Amino acid sequence: MTDNELIWRIAGGSGDGIDSTSQNFAKALMRSGLDVFTHRHYPSRIRGGHTFVEVRAGDEDVRSRGDGYNFLLALGDSFARNPQDEAYYGDEEVKPLSENLHDLREGGVIVYDEGLLDEDAIAELNLEARAEENDWHVYPMNLREMAREHGREVMRNTAGVAVTAALLDTDPAFFEELMRENMSGDILEDNLAVLEDAYERAEELEHTHDITMPEAEDHDDEQVLLSGSNAIAYGALDEGCRFIAGYPMTPWTDVFTIMSQHLPKFGGISEQVEDEIAAAALALGASHAGVKSMSGSSGGGFALMSEPLGLAEMTETPVVLVEAMRAGPSTGMPTKPEQADLEHVLYTSQGDSARVVFAPANIRECYDQTRAAFRIAYEYQIPSIVIYDQKLQGELRNVDESFFDREPNADPGSVLTEEEIADAAHHASGKFQRFQHEPEDGSNVSPRSVPGQKDGRYLATGNEHNPSGHISEDPDNRIAQMNRRLDKLDDIRADLDENTSHQTYHGPEDADYGILVWGSHQDTVFEAVDRLNDGGHSVKALGVSDMAPYPVEEVSAWLESVDEALVVEMNASAQFRGLTQKEIGRFGPKLSSLLKYNGNPFEPAEIVEGFETSINGEDLAASNMKYLPAAGD
Repeated sequence: MTDNELIWRIAGGSGDGIDSTSQNFAKALMRSGLDVFTHRHYPSRIRGGHTFVEVRAGDEDVRSRGDGYNFLLALGDSFARNPQDEAYYGDEEVKPLSENLHDLREGGVIVYDEGLLDEDAIAELNLEARAEENDWHVYPMNLREMAREHGREVMRNTAGVAVTAALLDTDPAFFEELMRENMSGDILEDNLAVLEDAYERAEELEHTHDITMPEAEDHDDEQVLLSGSNAIAYGALDEGCRFIAGYPMTPWTDVFTIMSQHLPKFGGISEQVEDEIAAAALALGASHAGVKSMSGSSGGGFALMSEPLGLAEMTETPVVLVEAMRAGPSTGMPTKPEQADLEHVLYTSQGDSARVVFAPANIRECYDQTRAAFRIAYEYQIPSIVIYDQKLQGELRNVDESFFDREPNADPGSVLTEEEIADAAHHASGKFQRFQHEPEDGSNVSPRSVPGQKDGRYLATGNEHNPSGHISEDPDNRIAQMNRRLDKLDDIRADLDENTSHQTYHGPEDADYGILVWGSHQDTVFEAVDRLNDGGHSVKALGVSDMAPYPVEEVSAWLESVDEALVVEMNASAQFRGLTQKEIGRFGPKLSSLLKYNGNPFEPAEIVEGFETSINGEDLAASNMKYLPAAGD
């Protein structure tokens, strides 16, 4: 955490408008010239249950959540099931205050709604003594009363934002601007009245704290506030996707919803179906018919896609699937992040897999690698999977709008024209030889036709088949078809190596130690690496996005250059470390693991602590993480 940054946490109950309020707060700060990053924590309940959102804002690129936070706006849970301490889940009404105090930094600010959180609840928290011990600056405000005076109780969020602005000596003009964009009529006027009243009351308070709003300069480029889900959807649309089928499941639902909202504008179709098997099957059917298609789900739903995924591999039907990880197994913790579906995604379905898997780490990579997933899928007739997690799905970050100024791509890939089909290989029966053992161009991709093309008839079956698609159990045919399908992965690896690398490097090239990471914690690791180097260590990091085919040469060269490497991931079984050792086992003695799987993402300071533990051979003090030493240590 730097001196010139604010980490603002708003906490309340699910249904209290915490998410929408935090988005508007972040957008207002972005428009003022700051860089912002949000982190969302919420229960798997529709209404009620403690939820919070952090907004980290600074005058330079903000890449990660911070270490704790320095300003708390605690609204209380107005939908609490039971405000009794002896209830099974405790006093839920006060949890937006009580459960956030352990992360608040020394010297931090607390604003709480005394209209909901009464004196007895505050007394039981021993807040006064704890505030004195930690130099916290506490400002009770009756936000509920202010909201009711001017309109409805839900407007206490607006009152809380106004109090925040006043305590940080910030002009509320950007908040007012957003209100005018998103509201009208009496609702707008009531909210403006709440904003003005709360701001004036807070200005009259004695400001005893040192927390200030970071100084901002105008951005060089127009900014947009997006999540990884936005970027995946926009990448798919720009790459020509015109069909999606799905079934809602957190956190995949965001991509599905965004695509469903935008596809009609491009002449595309969205289908919500009865289950995930049907969703994947519909996407395969649309792709077979010549339309760029996608589907997806989260862990449990993706498991149902195992059979259609195998069908796509056997019939060489291109399709893009999205797998949005959450904590498992089974239903697990539906709204908490985890990176434990990697092996599931790599190996589910039947027999020897032939698929491509990308794991983007941030918004830019979500866009780029989704486009890459479509390109690879449709050029090489193979299913591509984009795997990400609940953290990347929900966190918001400002990005240059110009980043998305790219040419769209409607190329259907390796589909022949009717003229080309006429000159292509056919069986004596007249059927197009869709699955040639040795394609005429020398590649492992046998060009395809789509239904309706003259002379393009063939059979598409989940059974092993001969070049025309008829079922065949001939041993020589089986070997030829299997080899050709699997050899595509070598071609794809060469293609990816020749084009822009999806692996991301950070830190000094000649560093002695390395941190290896995949997925959404990449930028958190990069911030930790900067701190470690500032503290006198010699560290660099590599973020790996290509899960399959694995970038063996690239990762090998990087591991050769370091003495030891710490693998950071958010699961209990070190799945990415296991994949790395499977692909390049000779580096096993160099690899140790830092693991976290309590439902909360890493903070930079935790990675710093884990790294120092790994090189000093000490026990890890933090109980919320696990350190696994290198094999043989």
